Amino acid sequence: MVLVQSSKLSLPSSSTQTNSFLLEPNSLSLALMHSDSSLSLFPSLPFPSLTSLPSKPQTLIPPPSSSSSFILLHHHHLAHPRVLFLVAGPHKGGSQILLRFYILKSNNVFSKSQVVCNQKGLGFDSKFGVLVDVNHGVSIKVVGSINFFVMYSVSNRNVWVFALKPIGDGDGDGVGDAVKLMRCAVIECCLPVWSISISFGYLILGEDNGVRVFNLRQLVKGNVKRVKSSNSNGNLDFNGKLDSKGLRLPNGVIGGDHHSSSIVCNGSLDAKIDKHYVSVKHRSVRCRHDSGEGGACFVAFKSKEVEGSKSTVKAVSIQALSPKNFMILDSTGDLHMLCLSNPVGGSNISSHMMHLPHSMKVQKLAVLPDISSRIQTFWISDGFHSVHMMTASEMDPVIKNDGDESQEKLMQISVIQAIFAAEKIQDLVPLAANAFLILGQGNVWAYAIP
Repeated sequence: MVLVQSSKLSLPSSSTQTNSFLLEPNSLSLALMHSDSSLSLFPSLPFPSLTSLPSKPQTLIPPPSSSSSFILLHHHHLAHPRVLFLVAGPHKGGSQILLRFYILKSNNVFSKSQVVCNQKGLGFDSKFGVLVDVNHGVSIKVVGSINFFVMYSVSNRNVWVFALKPIGDGDGDGVGDAVKLMRCAVIECCLPVWSISISFGYLILGEDNGVRVFNLRQLVKGNVKRVKSSNSNGNLDFNGKLDSKGLRLPNGVIGGDHHSSSIVCNGSLDAKIDKHYVSVKHRSVRCRHDSGEGGACFVAFKSKEVEGSKSTVKAVSIQALSPKNFMILDSTGDLHMLCLSNPVGGSNISSHMMHLPHSMKVQKLAVLPDISSRIQTFWISDGFHSVHMMTASEMDPVIKNDGDESQEKLMQISVIQAIFAAEKIQDLVPLAANAFLILGQGNVWAYAIP
């Protein structure tokens, strides 16, 4: 028998209900999203020894907010990565988008960050935050990574890729407390985008019946030629170097209707960046959905249910499992494994999709990638009371009769543990390979398998 440790963490008393939460796994900072679109920030919580949440959040972010995400800042002059929390919402009746940045300081307190932005359509207001001259529309979504984040607008049918760089005087606690914001690329979408992942040098957009994969390095460096309606994903540093640690941050379901594509991307992302200014040259590239140039590719789901169905299956969640493998949850509750077989620096992306057979219809998927291990752990839930701990490991490649290795490596999926929660599960985030958090009906539960 495997023992499971669990602890109930009561939520702070509030007149508003908590609908979802985000966890930043490096600093163990927690963000609670409430029904009135306000947010509560709790920095650097001592998981797993924590027995209760603080009675009041360290930072309460007022509404309105549409989407939020954690972002990690890496730079050579920082001894340790800095944690940013980004909140996006409408401003001036929705005629603009407001981006509010909160940085985790060395005293473990989140405070508003100063932002330098010099590009047309971006402006910083010390009272509000960064104002983007774009209509908010019906809904927007932000997804963070390392030194990059992506913003998607349903009404505008655009995906914007932004880069962030910590700036400061170079010494003392003020280093990295301010950030420089630069818009690197704008993608005009022609198809609905249901989910976004930006990890390990790739930008992946969840679409109908599959996902579209883009090389982030090519996108932000301006090396993209004529491409089909596109998406790109990755964990690069501000100078375009691939970071050794992929960080998958939670993202939810988004939607929209689009039917045409183009990219506006910067011609240069210079490694030697002036302290207060970034020079960016933009060029517009028309993207055709039926073109495969420029390193982008569409990877379709492969299962009898999808291929034989007349209805559309949406890719509603994309989670990075390792630098080459991504777990995808579709709208019918099925899981798929996207395998990318070429280096990020390559001009073309080689990929294939595997359908993962299972009996349970999955509603929640949580992954914390660990590149140091060959065996990856992920968690799935039916959205009711059960959570299953799963492992995925690559098997040796298949050798054909002619001696060639099969391009499609086999993946072994195993169920390690089934856990039943006392409350219906609203949300699920991983703490470690053997621990996770559940948002129930008014409480947070921490589970760990020793």
